[in-house]
Amino acid sequence: MFTIPPSSVRNIGDALLKEKISFAYFGDQFNSYLASPDNNYVTPDNTYCNICNFFQYSTSIMTNEKARAAALQDTLDLYAAGIMSGNLPAVSFVKPSGYLDGHPASSKVNLPEGFVKKIVTLAQANPTLWASTAIFLTMDEGGGYYDSGYAQPLDYCGDGTRIPMIAISPYSTGGHISHVYSDHVSVLKFIEANWTVPPITKHSRDNLPNPTTTEADPYMPTNGPAIGDLMDLFTFP
Repeated sequence: MFTIPPSSVRNIGDALLKEKISFAYFGDQFNSYLASPDNNYVTPDNTYCNICNFFQYSTSIMTNEKARAAALQDTLDLYAAGIMSGNLPAVSFVKPSGYLDGHPASSKVNLPEGFVKKIVTLAQANPTLWASTAIFLTMDEGGGYYDSGYAQPLDYCGDGTRIPMIAISPYSTGGHISHVYSDHVSVLKFIEANWTVPPITKHSRDNLPNPTTTEADPYMPTNGPAIGDLMDLFTFP
């Protein structure tokens, strides 16, 4: 089931396992991918993204039967056994299939919108679950358009142009635009801050401090490299 040569690099799953915090990756069409007769090969009839599921790279997750079964699930499990029954893991990663992900080669914009709307609508229909839920809608690229925003040299890989993120929660402020410099790893920083989980490794980006700024430029950190933990997106009681 490894999709590329396995990696022993510690990941967020390892950090959550150590703290006994439940988690799962829900990949759209994962069940069909497993049932395919050609050794889990992604076909035109099944566009599960096997290279997107980062747990499928992980030696520690993939060689741990219990962790693997919990971590690798289908969006069908997300809807029925998770949201509708109220038994979602504490941390859930959700990925649409290639037909629903908005990429122009296989999808279109209104399809990921429908995918997200279904998840949000189901979550809101379960008041107990919704009262403790935050959904982060992320993108992996911005379409290649010019962006004049400041990009930090975070590490050897640097950082790229800005991309959208939307926070959906009863505790998020509608219409609020955050100017805190953030990165995809800010999602991990949020998880770690919310559940008091230590950084994944001593050298990973989640060790970077939260940004400090001036009124003159609320986006450019004065203590860079620094990235936010997304807590500014919410007003918790």
